Amino acid sequence: MSGIVHLVGAGPGAPDLLTVRAVRLLGEADVVFHDALVGPGIISLIKTKNRIAVGKRSGRFATAQAFINKQLLDAAKQHRIVVRLKGGDPMLFGRAHEEIEFLVKHGIEVRVVPGVTAALAASADLGISLTRRGEARSVAFVTPRVGEGTRESSWIRAALAADTVAIYMGAGEGDAIAAALLAAGKDAATPVAIVASASTQEMEVSYGTLGRLPRWTSRGAPALILLGEVYADALAAALRRLRKASQSA
Repeated sequence: MSGIVHLVGAGPGAPDLLTVRAVRLLGEADVVFHDALVGPGIISLIKTKNRIAVGKRSGRFATAQAFINKQLLDAAKQHRIVVRLKGGDPMLFGRAHEEIEFLVKHGIEVRVVPGVTAALAASADLGISLTRRGEARSVAFVTPRVGEGTRESSWIRAALAADTVAIYMGAGEGDAIAAALLAAGKDAATPVAIVASASTQEMEVSYGTLGRLPRWTSRGAPALILLGEVYADALAAALRRLRKASQSA
């Protein structure tokens, strides 16, 4: 027997942002391997009791990728429908290629179900377009993280070239990110928005500038750093609120 492995995007956190196909597969799956960032609301949609956590969180215990690959292969040999549930979109910083390559090499069919990525969810929550007309015509999705044994990242070059930048997996590295961009010539006054837990009731937002990039320390929640002139109005509004609050205190 050889089943199909479905790499399913769990989106940014809100269960009702899952695609119809994703919900259907969670109801049909014989076994589900899910990431640490997949919340209980989405986990509750899984019908099978055969649920296996293969979490990866920065600075914490992480399931080795080689072990995950082997588990998916073994499961595909025993079950008809295997779901690998990944936070966000599987094809964006989700190491999907490693799993696809391994499974295809061993004769297993793989299908991918897209998910809403954090940058799009955050933009929807903020009501700020990543490509606001007249201000931004390019967007870069980057991460400063580099896996062991991989080539040096070109994220800084991409960030400098784009009008709007979404920095993934940068929580807790605000100082290093700001220093790298400033050293490369990025303006210290560039507006910044930091969004944690986009699309959920726990969402938190902070505005600032690149020169004073705040260090995000919110309860271990996944945070996204957004920068570009499209956030200038929101930053100005946030500063006005702060001034008004300080004057009335």
